[in-house]
Amino acid sequence: MGLKGRVFTFYRFCVIPALFIAGVTVCLSWYRTPDELVSKAAMDDRTLDYFLEKGQIQDRDAVAVKWYHAANSKSKIKEALQSPVHMIEADVLLRGHHPIEPIMAHPPQNDSDVSLEEWLKEVVMSKKGIKLDFKSLQAVAPSMTVLERIRPQLQGPVWINADILPGPGGQAVPLDPLDFLNAVSASVQGEVLSLGWTTGWTLNAENQGYTWEMVQQMHDICKNITHPVTFPVRAALLPSSFPQMNWLLEQSSRYSLTVWTGLHDTLVMEDLLPYRQNISKSRVYYDLSESQIVRLMALPDKSH
Repeated sequence: MGLKGRVFTFYRFCVIPALFIAGVTVCLSWYRTPDELVSKAAMDDRTLDYFLEKGQIQDRDAVAVKWYHAANSKSKIKEALQSPVHMIEADVLLRGHHPIEPIMAHPPQNDSDVSLEEWLKEVVMSKKGIKLDFKSLQAVAPSMTVLERIRPQLQGPVWINADILPGPGGQAVPLDPLDFLNAVSASVQGEVLSLGWTTGWTLNAENQGYTWEMVQQMHDICKNITHPVTFPVRAALLPSSFPQMNWLLEQSSRYSLTVWTGLHDTLVMEDLLPYRQNISKSRVYYDLSESQIVRLMALPDKSH
């Protein structure tokens, strides 16, 4: 075999395979599965870290976070800002007449003495977090435009809440999950999304808990978004739902629960013990009355 033949053979059997292997290696090093991409970009909830850094709570126990509800007027937001709470919740709708803009009101009201923009500007100078609750999809996109403009001035955590799936006993129509997430995710990055189920509760009746289908459907919606997600769950429906909720939290470190109760619900505090005893205390918020929190804290927080 001549020199040219030997060079050709070497090139064919050594150089070309080596280049091919190197190319495959480079391609594989750049390739990521969808789950890996989500994991790499995902953000965990920093709400507790914020209040710890401000010295407003002493440890990573989410039960310490206090809430103010329905701050839907100038007087209510002023009262909330002067109170010792950490998080202020308010409802956002579009005004029912001109000027049509996001306002702070809860259905069936369609007017308010304070717009979302005015409300946010009141919060700017405080160190409190906020939770904006949406009952109308039409209000979401214009509200995100306002929030995006003012967000750099807000110091505390921002939570965006909506019920996006039907849940146990739910009669209200949930917001379309894809439309809601598209409107929110395009505008705000890193905010906590509070995504729940519509629910109902009836006195002296056997009230169904959250089913496996409900939590699996919720995870299917949330698994590919990068925002931290908290799931608002109705306390009276939790006694029979621990396996489902525990499974849901196991699916991502971005997930947490926010336990709430209806005004007329019957709540047995001992029913919440599995959640206090078996789930990290940093992953379950308790949006309950002060007296209920006192009773909860009096219970043993470790299983025996």
